Amino acid sequence: MNGFARPDGDRSVFGAVHLGYVVVQSNQLLDWRRFGAEAIGLHVDELDRDMLRFRLDDHACRFLIRRGPAEDAVALGWQVDDHETFDRIVARVADRGVPIIEGSPEEADLRGVQRLWRFAGPKGIAQEIFTTPVTTPEPLRMRSSGWVTGEAGLGHVAVVSREPEAMRDYYRTVFDSRLTDYIDENISGLRMKIRFLRVNERHHSIAIANIRGVKIDPLRTRVQHINVQSATLDDMLASFQRVTKLGFRMRWSVGQHSNDRELSYYCVTPSGFELEVGWNPIVIGPELESTWEPTTYQGISIWGHTTVGETVLDKFAQFRQAFASARTPEITVPRLTGGLSR
Repeated sequence: MNGFARPDGDRSVFGAVHLGYVVVQSNQLLDWRRFGAEAIGLHVDELDRDMLRFRLDDHACRFLIRRGPAEDAVALGWQVDDHETFDRIVARVADRGVPIIEGSPEEADLRGVQRLWRFAGPKGIAQEIFTTPVTTPEPLRMRSSGWVTGEAGLGHVAVVSREPEAMRDYYRTVFDSRLTDYIDENISGLRMKIRFLRVNERHHSIAIANIRGVKIDPLRTRVQHINVQSATLDDMLASFQRVTKLGFRMRWSVGQHSNDRELSYYCVTPSGFELEVGWNPIVIGPELESTWEPTTYQGISIWGHTTVGETVLDKFAQFRQAFASARTPEITVPRLTGGLSR
């Protein structure tokens, strides 16, 4: 029992789903090792020349980096609290005619879980669900003193979508996500709206941004950023200094968000999407949950989060990507973007 009210009776899975791991495909494994271990301060395990994993806690895997050309996040792994909830999610997917397949024992082992099932997700990012993570008593060897996971899950994932309503409906259908709030923001002259969705006590596990008035996506990568939460402010600031000192690119300086009040910075991973390292966001526990009402905030940040090192060439590449994206429909998995949840 997760302590959250269930307005849909026993059918709701809200509160029983947590972001467990992220799978990244990249040919920059040496850079990823240096970035994750030396700059961000994660525990690294090198499985072989084509794979490495990062740990943040006692889970055997929180990030799996596999050799490949995508230079992007290719799968999200969601931990489900119990088998009954797991079966309910599987039924929601299968009953709507979306193929769902069991991952191989090798795939499960690499992700640090006992078993997993996979089905299609928005923007072509596979969604994987599991109930039992593999944990290890091996001490963490990392520069950080710790990371916040637990009931809140690994962190959150942010995407830019040309079909934001469909993506919102997808996570509501599959995981009973709830709308936390909105942000309206102008970035480089573009009007953006961001939807923040929660599936547990974390303020949001999914953030969906779209450019208002036009269906374009200025990003090459499927994800815009992935967030991890430092245990202490000192940890967050120390990693900021290491990222800068080691020569990795900073995208947004330290600042504080308007909606979840998280202090954070954003840097660029070796694959090109961003990693947000944050500290102390609002937690929406059962008491807050019972009275929470979505709010629209004007502006992403109260202070800080200024752009760092953006060039004219960067803007040109974004515009070129945006126009190219308009030629190809975005993957939305329409069978999972509406209807009643069971």
